[in-house]
Amino acid sequence: MAVIKNKKTNTYEVRTYYKDWTGARKQKTKRGFKRKCDAQDWERAFKLKENRSLDMTFGDFVNIYLNDIKPRIKYNTWLTKKHIVDKKILPYFTDRKLQEIKTADIRQWQNTIMNHRNANGKGYSQVYLKTIHNQMSAILNHAVNFYDLKSNVARKAGSMGKEKSKEMLFWTKEEYTQFIEAVADKPISFYAFEIFYWCGLRMGELLDLTPADLDFSSHTIRINKSYQRLEGKDVITDPKTPKSNRIIVMPEFLSEELESYLSMLYGLKETDRIFQISKSYLHHEMDRGVKLSGVKRIRIHDLRHSHVSLLINMGYSAVAIAERVGHESVEITYRYAHLFPTIQKDMADRLNEEREDSWNE
Repeated sequence: MAVIKNKKTNTYEVRTYYKDWTGARKQKTKRGFKRKCDAQDWERAFKLKENRSLDMTFGDFVNIYLNDIKPRIKYNTWLTKKHIVDKKILPYFTDRKLQEIKTADIRQWQNTIMNHRNANGKGYSQVYLKTIHNQMSAILNHAVNFYDLKSNVARKAGSMGKEKSKEMLFWTKEEYTQFIEAVADKPISFYAFEIFYWCGLRMGELLDLTPADLDFSSHTIRINKSYQRLEGKDVITDPKTPKSNRIIVMPEFLSEELESYLSMLYGLKETDRIFQISKSYLHHEMDRGVKLSGVKRIRIHDLRHSHVSLLINMGYSAVAIAERVGHESVEITYRYAHLFPTIQKDMADRLNEEREDSWNE
């Protein structure tokens, strides 16, 4: 190992050898240090990192953690994790040695995060606080499970924030009819919302639909990919879960609508995206339609809830619905069963009828 001064650039460089995970000996060179001490500090940190020494800084371990998990999760999930780490965790712990972070340090960090206020005096939501803490705990848990850190001090410190189940909102068929009439003046919006409501697609699934995914002879939609806009680039990923790969049979009227719509899109190729719009466009159109129709505001994902709720109300089994919408387990579908408040009244009315029938026999 050596720290050498480059006389041409008047900077220092490090040349060092290490063994990779296969045991092969390799050389690493790092150039451009203005001071010799900076080069020596980098060399020392590099050695600790490559030796997986717990004497490394938290910041160095975070780089290991992020590289370890990157191939195992979706890219958009990785970007979300990285953002939380970069903005909410590293500013407090980056130069601390990994093994020297104590439970009390975590508590002080939590207090700082919980006391944060923006320009309007608003703090982070309880759900977001919980998410930040969970990410810190995941980093330390990774160190415990794979790099022999003694314990996860974030777990010992206790959590902050709290989980909150997202309320499942929905539109009845009558509410949806009011809404869709309000956005019918824009065909691309009309057909996008028609697919959401009558087929229960996720937003990424809809945005990546191509003509090749539609079979009008069998009235089917093929779902085998999902669209994301990440870091200014179009990214095509696998669907959310393995069971999200599916074939959906459309109502015949919707199949006819879409076939007519595609015939109007001049020059559209079989592999082109049908809905070349953004998520923000759809949110704007949702706001516009709600304002014009007067129905309650729901999220776009709640149209998927509305589809499931409609099928439940029509009497279809949770197993059949789960297969149609791509739920990973039927238990997920059962969570929607409460969404039609009239079901309990209908049950009571039917029971009342049964009793009257028995008295009249």
